[in-house]
Amino acid sequence: MGRLKQKGKAGAAKAYVTRTSAIKKLQCSLADFRRLCILKGIFPREPRHRKRANKGSSAPTSFYYAKDIAYLAHEPVLQKLREHKAFAKKLSRALGRGEWSSAKSLEDNKPVYRLDHIIKERYPTFVDAVRDIDDALCMIFLFASLPSSAKLSSDLVDNCARLAAEWQLYVIHTQALRKVFLSIKGVYYQAEICDQTVTWLVPYQFTQSIPSDVDVRVMLTFLELYQTLLGFVFFKLYTDAGLVYPPPLDDKKDESGAGVGAFVLQEAKRTTVSLPSTTVKTVENGGKRVSSKDVRQTIKTITAGSETNDVDMVDASQPNEAPSADAADEDFVLHPSASNPQEAASLPTFQSLSSLPHADSSRLLSPYTFWLSRETSRPIFEFLIRSFGGRIGWPATSGSGSPFDETDESITHVIIDRPVIERSEEKEEELERKRRRKYVQPQWVVDCINAGKILLEEPYVQGKILPPHLSPFEDRAGAYDPTAPLHTEDVGMDEEDADAEASEPESSEDEDGDGKAPEKAALAAAAAAEDVAALRAAELEAEAAGVDFGTFEKEARKARKKVKASEDAPTTEEDMNKMMMSNRQRKLYERMKYGERKRTAEKDRLQDRKRSIEKQHKKSSKAKA
Repeated sequence: MGRLKQKGKAGAAKAYVTRTSAIKKLQCSLADFRRLCILKGIFPREPRHRKRANKGSSAPTSFYYAKDIAYLAHEPVLQKLREHKAFAKKLSRALGRGEWSSAKSLEDNKPVYRLDHIIKERYPTFVDAVRDIDDALCMIFLFASLPSSAKLSSDLVDNCARLAAEWQLYVIHTQALRKVFLSIKGVYYQAEICDQTVTWLVPYQFTQSIPSDVDVRVMLTFLELYQTLLGFVFFKLYTDAGLVYPPPLDDKKDESGAGVGAFVLQEAKRTTVSLPSTTVKTVENGGKRVSSKDVRQTIKTITAGSETNDVDMVDASQPNEAPSADAADEDFVLHPSASNPQEAASLPTFQSLSSLPHADSSRLLSPYTFWLSRETSRPIFEFLIRSFGGRIGWPATSGSGSPFDETDESITHVIIDRPVIERSEEKEEELERKRRRKYVQPQWVVDCINAGKILLEEPYVQGKILPPHLSPFEDRAGAYDPTAPLHTEDVGMDEEDADAEASEPESSEDEDGDGKAPEKAALAAAAAAEDVAALRAAELEAEAAGVDFGTFEKEARKARKKVKASEDAPTTEEDMNKMMMSNRQRKLYERMKYGERKRTAEKDRLQDRKRSIEKQHKKSSKAKA
C-alpha cells in the first residue's frame, strides 16, 4: 500500500506560500518584506493551479516559492531590520522620558545594514554586473534630475548626480559611446562596455515633479540597491583603466556649473608589491648544510635535464622572476575540446574583453572644434562631442570651464538652434568669421554619430527644415525604413492607374451596362472584412451602390463561409504541422503570426502613405511646370 498524502501537505500547496503566510513566517512588516524581496530579487510566482496552491481557496492573492521565503529567513538584512525596529522603540521611549544622553548614545549606535554581500550573490562575475546596469543607470540619471524635497534628501540627489558624472567621464575616456537617439522621453544612449551593450535613458533638463500615484518608497529601495551596484562596477572599471576612483572634484568649478568638467581624471600610481620571502629550512647531511632552496633548485635542474639535453644547467644563485599579479590572474591553460581535439578551448577574460579594438567611428569628431550657442543643451552635446574626440566650447551663460571663447580661430562648426536673423550692423571681421564656420542644427551631430560618418551639412543648415530623425535601435529584419526608395514598378503602375482613372471616369460603367461592378465590389469588400469597422464600411458602400440589404447580407454570409472553409482546410504543410501542435504551442504560434501580420500591415500602410505623398508632390510639380 502506498503512502497516504494529506491534503495541503504536498504538491503545489507545499511549493507555494501566500504573501500573508510569508510575512507571518518572517515576522516582519509588509514594507520590510517588500524591501527584502526587491533587494534579493524575489518576485511573486504564478502557480499552474491557483486553487491547489491556496489549499482549496479561490481568493485572489500573491504566491511566492516556499524555498525563496526560507532563503529570506537567513538574510542578515532581515536581522538588521529587526534591530532597527527595536532601536526605534528605545529611542522614542528615551525621548518621551527626556533622557537626552541615552537618546544620543542610541543615535550614535544606530544599526546600519550593508548590501555588499547581496551584490556578490546576485552577480557572480563582473560581466554579469555590467550586463545588468541598464536599469541602474536609468534610475540614477532620473533621480539626479529631480529636485530635493521632503521625500528626497539633497544628499541622495547629489550622490546620484556624482554617479551619473562618473559614468559619463568613463564613457568619454574610453570612447565607448555608439548610438544616440533624441526622443520625446529623453535622450537614449548606447555604449559598449566589456563587449556588453549598455543602453540608458537620460531625461531632458526640465523641472521635474514626482506624480502622486508613484510609490517613492519602492523606487528608493531600488535606488539603494543600484547605488551599491554602480559603486562596485565603477571602482572596477576605473581601476582597470588605470584611473583613480572616485575622481577628485573641483569645488569651485562645481559651484560655477562646470558639470562633468568639475571632475578631474587622474592616473593611478602603480605600486609594486613585494612578496614575502619563504622560510628556508636547513639540515645537516654528513657535516654539510643543505637548505630547502638547494633541494628545490636541484629538482628543477633534474626535471629540465630529463626533458631535453640541450638545456643549460640553471644557476642556483640566479633568482627566479616571480610572475606579476595580472599575469597570474589571466594565466589560463587551454585544454582541447572534446568534440574537436584539434581546436583548443578559448576562455575570454575581462582583460581580453576590455582590450578589444574600438570602432573606427570612435574618433569621428576629432578633426573638428565646436561652439555651442546658448539655447543648445550643453550637458548633452558636451558628452557626445567629447566621447567622439571633438573639442567643444560654450558661452559663460551655460556654465564655466569652457576651454576657449567664441572668437577662437579653430572653431569649425557652430551648433545653433534658432532661426536666421539678418543683422544690418555687422563688422567685417564678424562676417569673415561666419564665412569660415558652418552653422548647423544639433541634429547633425546625432545623425553623424548614428551613421558612423560625417554627413553633409547642407540639409542641417540653420533655419532649414530638418530631415527625419530615425531611431538607430530598430534592427529587426523587414522593418519599415523611411529612407529606402519605393519600387519603381509600383510607383509607375500607380501613376498609370491614376491617369487612367482621371482620363476615363465612366469607362467601368460603360463596359457593364447593368451596373454590376459596384455591387460586386461591395460584396467582395464584405467578404474580405475582418472586423466590425470594415464590415460597416462595406455595408455603406453597398448602400451607395444600390444593393438591397437582404441581398448584401446573404451574399456576404456566403462569401465569408467560403473564405473560412478555405482557411480551415489543411491544404499546406504549415497547416498540417499546425494540426500536430499542442493547444499551448498552437496559441503561441498564432500570437507570433498575429504580430507578424500586424507589423506587415503597418509597414504596408506607411509605404502606401509615402507613395501617395510622392504622387502628390509629382502632381504639384507638374502643375507648377
